[in-house]
Amino acid sequence: MKAFYTAKSYSGETKSGEMDVKNERDLANQLRSDGFVLTSFKEFKDEENEIEIKFLDRFFGISLKDKLMFARNLSVMISSGLPLSRALKNISVQTKNKRFKKILEAVFKEIQSGSTFADCLARYPAVFNELFVNMIRVGETGGNLEEVLNILALQLEKEHDLTSKVRGAMVYPAVIIVAMIGIAILMLTYILPKITGVFKDMNVDLPASTKFVIAISDALQNHGLLVGICFAGLIVFLKFFLTTQSGKKAIAFFSMHIPLISNIVIKVNSARFARIYSSLLKSGVSVVESLKIISRTLTNYYYTEAIKSGIEDIQKGINLSQIIAKHPKIFPVLVYQMTEVGEETGKTEEVLLKLAEFYEGEIEQITKNMSSIIEPVLMIIIGSAVGFFAVSMLQPMYSLMDNIK
Repeated sequence: MKAFYTAKSYSGETKSGEMDVKNERDLANQLRSDGFVLTSFKEFKDEENEIEIKFLDRFFGISLKDKLMFARNLSVMISSGLPLSRALKNISVQTKNKRFKKILEAVFKEIQSGSTFADCLARYPAVFNELFVNMIRVGETGGNLEEVLNILALQLEKEHDLTSKVRGAMVYPAVIIVAMIGIAILMLTYILPKITGVFKDMNVDLPASTKFVIAISDALQNHGLLVGICFAGLIVFLKFFLTTQSGKKAIAFFSMHIPLISNIVIKVNSARFARIYSSLLKSGVSVVESLKIISRTLTNYYYTEAIKSGIEDIQKGINLSQIIAKHPKIFPVLVYQMTEVGEETGKTEEVLLKLAEFYEGEIEQITKNMSSIIEPVLMIIIGSAVGFFAVSMLQPMYSLMDNIK
């Protein structure tokens, strides 16, 4: 059976985690051999393979901001002395997101029927990921739910800030690209047909580039609805594909091999790894369980695989810093060095928290300068597109003038 436990050493150190054991006595004996005394024990089903994310949940999730406010408000209410069920009821009444409201109302009812808070949240994996659920489980079992919720709220806040900065940096290029596509569609639909009509009347031999532009124009004019449906279908397919293992691997490969993007991806994932790991250790989760949770929380394929492969090494007694050193392409040298310092001093959670703050500062600086870096790239792309269109239209005009002469 799988059990979630908390234990204390004779020196007062607390740890918690999951373990496959025969019974409670077997768990207590294993912990005693490691110098720990079992303080709490809970048997639960491993729902990792039983609960799947529904198809529609892949497209309509709950925003990070909503989950952040949920954790923060719940922490404040519990610290004020409100019972968990009443706090959940109050938050569900205040929640404006209708879907999130229904989920919280369902969680409230399940808690009243005797289920644990963590088990209730685990039934909604598209909303509450494994990090969220396991930290809540630690807080429930250890009796420090308020403290864990504070840590979780801070974690979500930093993640929200990080995501907002990266998305904010991409707004400018996204607006330019969308505007460029819109102008191109207008030209191909309304302006180009008037020009190409002259070419057809004069029987001019058109170059391949011009034929290509005219073919796109004809498709938009004659089959605009079909093109729109195909484009929407492509977006839906890509959205679904990127949630699959193959899609994650593909996006990770491209993001790690584009010069400017790869630098941001490495720093974002290093910051997330350091902060999540620090938060889990601070909450009392064991090293092995923390790495398992991180491997299922980080979205980048290469980081996930690197951490998964390192879990077995950790169980053999190899330090985390040595595992990180095996992956220099995704973990900068600083991550290895700081982790090693934390292990040597016994202050891993404090050192990694500072490392996370350092990388978050780096990301903030990069995103501030993003527009000035991307602007010349956009100018090249726009210039190339305009140049291609101009050449495609001018070539047959020159041919037309030669025929007239």
